[in-house]
Amino acid sequence: MNAVKIAGIVLIVAGVLGLVYGGFSYTKNTTEAKLGPFQLSVTEKETVNVPVWAGVGAIVIGGVLLLFGGKNK
Repeated sequence: MNAVKIAGIVLIVAGVLGLVYGGFSYTKNTTEAKLGPFQLSVTEKETVNVPVWAGVGAIVIGGVLLLFGGKNK
């Protein structure tokens, strides 16, 4: 299995996950102030939405890579 087929599989899996979940969220820790031994930190929750067209596009490109990427001339 060559690198092009592996990339195609990864794109298909990422596209399906993007369509199923629609996005993902993560937390970001930031330090606001340090006053001697005291530290004030803020945790922010960020959400990233994955558009439907990006998921479908990843599946299509992954399929094209699987079909035509491994053929030798």
